[in-house]
Amino acid sequence: MTPEHAAHVLGVSIRTLAAWRSGGRNTLPYVKVGRLVRYRAHDIADWLQANLRLGTGGM
Repeated sequence: MTPEHAAHVLGVSIRTLAAWRSGGRNTLPYVKVGRLVRYRAHDIADWLQANLRLGTGGM
């Protein structure tokens, strides 16, 4: 999927995805096809699962 679509799915901006790619801050896999960047749906799903945080919910 395109960076625009991936950003929409993740709820972040396209600039955030670009920063993640260049900064190495997040480990979201991507594919380079020539100069184009693409994301695979299963990589996004895996990344979301790996970054799942459960709240502590102190009541």
